[in-house]
Amino acid sequence: MRKDIRTVTVGVDGSRAGLDAADWAAREAERRRLTLRLLHAGGEPTASVPASVPVPGSGLGPTPVPGAAPGSVPRPRARGARTRPALEQSAVPARELQRGILDRAAVRLSYAHPTLQIAARRTDTPALPALLEAATESETVVLGSRGFSGFTGFLVGSVALAVAADAACPVVLVRAGELPPDERVPADTGGDTTSPARTPYLPVVLGLDLEEPADELIGYAFDAAGVRAAPLHVVHAWTLPPLREGAGGAGEPGDTAAQQDARERLLAAALGPWRHKFPQTEVSEEVVYGHAGHHLLKASTRAGLLVVGRSVAGAGLGRAAHSLVHHSTCPVAVVPHD
Repeated sequence: MRKDIRTVTVGVDGSRAGLDAADWAAREAERRRLTLRLLHAGGEPTASVPASVPVPGSGLGPTPVPGAAPGSVPRPRARGARTRPALEQSAVPARELQRGILDRAAVRLSYAHPTLQIAARRTDTPALPALLEAATESETVVLGSRGFSGFTGFLVGSVALAVAADAACPVVLVRAGELPPDERVPADTGGDTTSPARTPYLPVVLGLDLEEPADELIGYAFDAAGVRAAPLHVVHAWTLPPLREGAGGAGEPGDTAAQQDARERLLAAALGPWRHKFPQTEVSEEVVYGHAGHHLLKASTRAGLLVVGRSVAGAGLGRAAHSLVHHSTCPVAVVPHD
């Protein structure tokens, strides 16, 4: 992870998924004492929008759109006239609309996080290249994982997946509906019901391939657990290679006990230096037989963040990471590594 970059970037478009991702990104920036950058990309020259647009989930009520008369209300229609929309429509330049989306998101987040530094950026560049460019100057990029459906079609699920598969920095995909209590221990299992802020964070789960125990990946997971004062649970899943006729050795079923023991030693050795670097972090290790996607999905049900790697030399996310992005019950951080 690049320590010289001090920004968390989040893609926003005013949708529910975008606002939930922005909420998560604001908390992450605050935990890491970084600047939060709101990014709105793409857009057409003009867009027809209601004269008054509610801010989803903000509690701030309707916000006037540039170009609409203050207090606009529907005109009474003559008997037999064609039905009109409930609100007067106004053709508003997309640039003004995008600026309004950014402004409202910034105001909403500044109320919730008064000490957080927030910057906003709008660009006409399409979403994918704009986000990939932002990744080169961000410590983390955060996106909604269920896709965006804002007024200009800012981002869809395929774009989020493409960013996660090709970005130069870690990409966190946050599901729509993710709330602050979701990353903390539930009250019925030890959480503090009187002060949610004092409730411990759920564990960070790291899926680790011992064939590629990259420092970038392990470092990100330890750092994420450290800033949360959360435990770190490291999962390594393995399977025997398919048996080939006439071939013996490591692939034989009777060798599973030796393989298990060897992998447990390798995992302990890979984590040893990081345990020393983060002595306050509680670390548990799990070596399991089976497919990584299955075991990590199971672990995600008890986690606040799931961390997986992506080799920059590979093609795309890989089967396990792709499955986790679609099905994990907690936010997923995809970390590129050599």
